[in-house]
Amino acid sequence: MDINSDPCVKHFVEYMRSEMSASPHTVSGYLIDIGQFAALTWGAGAKARLPWAKADKFAARKFLVEFQKAGRKASTTGRKASSLRSFYRFLEREEYVAANPFANVVTPKRARTLPDILSVEEVTRLIEAPARQQGPESGQDGRVQGADDGRARYAVLRDVAILETLYSTGMRVGELVGVSRRDVDLLSGVVKVCGKGKKERLTPLGRPACHALQAALDARDAIWPSKTRLGGEDPVFVNLHGGRFTTRSVERLLKKYIVAAGLNPGVSPHRLRHSFATHMLDSGADLRSVQELLGHASLSTTQIYAHVSVEKMKKVYDEAHPRA
Repeated sequence: MDINSDPCVKHFVEYMRSEMSASPHTVSGYLIDIGQFAALTWGAGAKARLPWAKADKFAARKFLVEFQKAGRKASTTGRKASSLRSFYRFLEREEYVAANPFANVVTPKRARTLPDILSVEEVTRLIEAPARQQGPESGQDGRVQGADDGRARYAVLRDVAILETLYSTGMRVGELVGVSRRDVDLLSGVVKVCGKGKKERLTPLGRPACHALQAALDARDAIWPSKTRLGGEDPVFVNLHGGRFTTRSVERLLKKYIVAAGLNPGVSPHRLRHSFATHMLDSGADLRSVQELLGHASLSTTQIYAHVSVEKMKKVYDEAHPRA
């Protein structure tokens, strides 16, 4: 069954893309969840136009129970319930259905997990890793075998600037690769970030990040003047063909430098964002300011980092207090 051919689903996807500014990744996730619900409710051989109005709360509960029986995490089941709830809310608003079967369905309570973070010393080792790993690049978005000295030097300066910027601002990797030269004011130490839902925010840049960005931009412009870069764009970070760096390329280089720095290979690129937020709170920043810097819509999303700081404080207390 091709869920994409259903008229209601088509309309929903158009709404997600045009009105909600959803990314392709987000749209794909919704389609997977909607497709799984349709397959379980009406079978894989169902017609292109599905009877969404006939699904009731029992069909909704059955769908979620199947994932619980399969041993899926509560967060996974909750996300799927949220996807279908949003989909049916849209159908209800557009009068395709009379009621939302997922409206009052209770989802399993998520176990609250604290994000892992890097210490300040570990972050420093990670940022210093590119200078210790100079060499030619390989891969379609990154390094090119046999790159000349200028490009090899640029690759090192660019990678240092990427790591400095991620830690200095706490921005997401997807936000980083979207930054263009016009978004960066090195004199004021500020960068404009386009976040989820195309919401823009201004984020300060620390002095080390500003210095690293200036060095990388100077090296970039010496090789590719702005008028010769691919597509007439002016991305801050480019690959060794002069085109905009991709999210996948940043993830690859981060994985490489994580290993080079002697850190746990399982560390995700998002760990720098976690570390940024926790280190800010540890140093006295207020929760609301960190929320603004991270681009979180809700303060409750940011509060998880406050819990990390409290856990750290409790650990210090337990180790230091004679009657802990």
